[in-house]
Amino acid sequence: MEPTFVIAGHLQRDYLLPLQGRPLIDVPGGNLLYAAAGLGVWDCRIGLLARVGEDYPSSWLRNFEKYGWDRGGIHILAETLDVRYFQVTLENQVVQHNNPVTHFSRLGLPFPKSLIGYQPAEEPDDYRKTTHPASSRPSDIPPDYLNTHAVHICPLDFLTANRLSSTFRQANITTLTVDPSAAYMTGRALEDVHSLLQGLTAFLPSEEELRALFWGRSNDLWEMAEALGDHGCEFIVIKRGARGQMLYDSISKKRWEVPAYAARVVDPTGVGDSFCGGFLAGYQKTYDPVQAMLHGSISASLTIEGSGPFHALEALPGLAQARIDSLAGNVRRV
Repeated sequence: MEPTFVIAGHLQRDYLLPLQGRPLIDVPGGNLLYAAAGLGVWDCRIGLLARVGEDYPSSWLRNFEKYGWDRGGIHILAETLDVRYFQVTLENQVVQHNNPVTHFSRLGLPFPKSLIGYQPAEEPDDYRKTTHPASSRPSDIPPDYLNTHAVHICPLDFLTANRLSSTFRQANITTLTVDPSAAYMTGRALEDVHSLLQGLTAFLPSEEELRALFWGRSNDLWEMAEALGDHGCEFIVIKRGARGQMLYDSISKKRWEVPAYAARVVDPTGVGDSFCGGFLAGYQKTYDPVQAMLHGSISASLTIEGSGPFHALEALPGLAQARIDSLAGNVRRV
């Protein structure tokens, strides 16, 4: 069966030390899986688009299929690829990626041998010239993925996001959403971001990313959203963490605010990606951006209450819809 949705992103080998809950050592992770799980709360017909090395555990890849996800778009390179990712969450939800030895020692945990030699990835000097080795190329896209209805592109390097979005637009994908990478959400990249917006259904930056993009130009988030909406993107969604989300409809000029669902915070890893997956599912189901926001908010709430990308998929039947019904009355037209 051809997937209804396609998500392009990165796969990782995660080493997570959350503020609450048990440590996760060398487990599947990456923005691709969190976005897929956020979407998977509502619909499982998902095609995964990514690159991994030959050292990526094949048992993990097979396990994705038990959720109904198609892995035909995961291109396995004939080489090893370091996709390790370390994250520790400290008090007040402060997140760090450096000095894993120090944090394991502080918590009295044995340091995993598989993390020896780890260094966090560095941002490239020129976002226009660098392609991440784990980013998919247009040639990696299976033909049936070009026949799908809706595509989401997770935070990837600019060249990849631009090439993939162009390829999917040319295939007449009806719903195309992009969550930008902080690497190119800077003032010097504003014109390039404008070009990326052409033909998008929704652009979903975080508040911090949007403020960085407009640094020195504006302090008004609605003004920023309107400026982006003038460049060919239907909806601008601003993710604000515990403060919820803002939605600007560039066609009707309408504005909404959706509060975050009051969830118990265990681990914030991947919450923004999960929101984007839920947004895509909700929009494809209803073609109503407010309903899409509600779906995204609930996916995020289910993710943040546990650790790892698959926690949201373990929710009790009916819980997600019950949360939407509870949250819907709190949507505010601005």
